[in-house]
Amino acid sequence: MKKVYGYTKGLKTAQLKHLEKFYNRKVAPDLIVSQELALDMGRLSAEIRRQIGILVDRLGRIRFVMVGDGVQINIPSLHDYRAAMGRLNGLRLIHTHLKNEPLTDDDLTDLALLRLDLITAVTLDETGAPHRFHAAHLIPSKPGETPYEVLPPMDPGSRDISFRAFVRELEAELVRSSGVTKSQKQQASAFLVSVTNAPRREATDSMTELKELCRTNDIFVAAEMIQYRTRMDARFLMGKGKIRELTIAAMQYGVDIVIFDQDLNPSQIQAITNQVELPVIDRTQLILDIFAQRAMTSEGKLQVELAQLKYMLPRLLGRGTAMSRLMGGIGGRGPGETKLEVDRRRVRERITRLEKSLKNVSKRRQTQKSARERKGLPIVSIVGYTNAGKSTLLNTLTQAEVLAESKLFATLDPTSRRLRFPEDKEIIITDTVGFIRDLPKDLVTAFAATLEELKSADLLLHVIDASNPRMAEQVESVDKILEDIGVSAIPTIRVLNKADKVEPEEMERLCRSLEGMPISALDRPSLRPLTETIIERLFAESSE
Repeated sequence: MKKVYGYTKGLKTAQLKHLEKFYNRKVAPDLIVSQELALDMGRLSAEIRRQIGILVDRLGRIRFVMVGDGVQINIPSLHDYRAAMGRLNGLRLIHTHLKNEPLTDDDLTDLALLRLDLITAVTLDETGAPHRFHAAHLIPSKPGETPYEVLPPMDPGSRDISFRAFVRELEAELVRSSGVTKSQKQQASAFLVSVTNAPRREATDSMTELKELCRTNDIFVAAEMIQYRTRMDARFLMGKGKIRELTIAAMQYGVDIVIFDQDLNPSQIQAITNQVELPVIDRTQLILDIFAQRAMTSEGKLQVELAQLKYMLPRLLGRGTAMSRLMGGIGGRGPGETKLEVDRRRVRERITRLEKSLKNVSKRRQTQKSARERKGLPIVSIVGYTNAGKSTLLNTLTQAEVLAESKLFATLDPTSRRLRFPEDKEIIITDTVGFIRDLPKDLVTAFAATLEELKSADLLLHVIDASNPRMAEQVESVDKILEDIGVSAIPTIRVLNKADKVEPEEMERLCRSLEGMPISALDRPSLRPLTETIIERLFAESSE
């Protein structure tokens, strides 16, 4: 075990040995701090002009000895003293303040984040003798409330509080206040965070979509936070004060995971994870996790695995406790969960094999495409934002039974059906994976073979959720993705779905501005104008 933690450089051998001898002492369990111990810590602290701290367990044994600088100490990792829900971690911090100052904001933050039994600052006079004891402890609190209480300053040797009885009563009260909330929460819970310089409405819309992604992944959203910043912090993305606020709030809500709406680089994930002591993932990893659950075919599973591995590869560089916490459970399902522990060379080899397999998939698709072209059947591909109603439209048109849920990415694997019209006219109609704003690049690359199908289409049906308040942004996102994959020149019919949920006057205005057709995908009669337009577009030349 390391003897003394912290800033020990420059200390004399005798001073270090003095610090090490603290481990041989025992703190009276019933006292907050004894006058004798405070006097010894104060004299040494004044001599070396640095703060000294000790962490004491409930039996009075000193478990850690720390040395700081003139204004603060850094507490070592306390992974072996993690507190269960509603409980304290069984350690109290006693440390010196060289100046006659009360507990600092850093002290109170450490108290809350580490769930210490108690924190005590011993202020010193000019001779290094103890002057006052300043102490604070946690209290049952709701999110947004101060989670601690600061006690009045005490004189050295004060015996007003029986510490053992006090901490037992305090912990029992904390357990009572947290037990109901925790037992009621059956599913995983998350704290959502957005740090952005976007306009307020755009940031709010993006957060709403992140909540929908969580609902799709069966994650309960316990709380959310949006911080507007002109410049992002390189380490935490958000400011130092805000990351502390997040950490305390996450503790009060008792969440299981923190999810950022922005993409985080590997060092940011590790830094934030170490700060909040919870798994931290970003929007991209949440989407990858949804895809891992939704992929049903062997091809879909290959594509998702490839995207996950490409996402994880740079994050294996700084693998440690942060990364091991990161990949468990949410955000780490599917193949990524087992691949994290292999080294980077084996991950690269797996990526190469997956890319080769997907090239073979692409070749098979080309063969199928040639066969369809020989039969001369026109191909219609349904595209659109996720959850716009694409699968429902396919089901209603073809009387198929493709999974259609009111969740994002309900359909992942493409589905093709034949659709026969009067006069022996027949087409192949294909449902595709839904698009989303800022679709992760690794997903676009991995799904290249699937998206390649769109290039074979003779006509695209761009399904738009006309009732969605973010409709304009969704249309723009889909148009951009279609342009990026090189299919924007294919003739397209814009289909404004969920017309029954929009006022007629507004629906008429949208149809004019978007040059679209109103439908309700659940109402077969409302699709008649659409099918007539499809026939006209595809078979006009052959009928002339």
